Amino acid sequence: MVVDQLSDYLDEIRSSLSTIITPIIFISDYPNRTVDLVQSTLISRDDLREKITALEQTQILLNAKTEKMAALAAENKRLRDLLGSAAKLQDNVLVAELVGLNPDPNRYEVVIDKGSNNKVFVGQPVLDAHGLLGQVIEVSPFFSRVLLINDQAHAIPVQVVRSNLRLIAQGAGTSRRLELMHIQETADIKVGDLLVSSGLGNRFPVGYPVGTVDQLDFEPGQSFATAKAIPSALLDRSRHVLLVFTEDNLVPKNEKR
Repeated sequence: MVVDQLSDYLDEIRSSLSTIITPIIFISDYPNRTVDLVQSTLISRDDLREKITALEQTQILLNAKTEKMAALAAENKRLRDLLGSAAKLQDNVLVAELVGLNPDPNRYEVVIDKGSNNKVFVGQPVLDAHGLLGQVIEVSPFFSRVLLINDQAHAIPVQVVRSNLRLIAQGAGTSRRLELMHIQETADIKVGDLLVSSGLGNRFPVGYPVGTVDQLDFEPGQSFATAKAIPSALLDRSRHVLLVFTEDNLVPKNEKR
């Protein structure tokens, strides 16, 4: 040690010994390095698994938000269409939302979230963005029941826009069908004609879209033709509706003459 410290005679010997010892040191340290490599690999796999799980959760959340945004966009479109229809009407209107359905398969009724506290009245016309939906048949302070025009108990005076022919449209008891009553063989009506409310009977105001004729059959020997129409309103899809108030409805009863 003294010679190595005070002179350089042993440098070559030290270099030779280092060359011999280095592989031994490398081999002796191999197990430690192998353990470290395995640990780092396992940690990396665990990290990747956690990241993948987090990404999957994020994807599910984003998909849910996307679906919600799509639903909100569709609802906003329906509301814009509804408000656009309200702007075209000469009467005052109130927007209501459907909150219930009649479970009886033979009855086509819905429940809306407006009632007598909102001045809703029995017989009040109800529309959606596309046409006449039905009329109010029962009112409570906060809710009302609406009979849809496709119910068999519902009938409405209509008029063919093209020919001014007056008819009665009655519900056929199916979700998307109306029946036209008492059509004579000489009647000026054909498939594709638009039907609107005629205003007769003082229940529905004039000119609201009711349906479009899609079937017309004249059978020999029969007094009247068989005719059916598709309602203009989306009876089974509308969520928001319009309650129509005419000027007469807005005047208190004790002020009417």
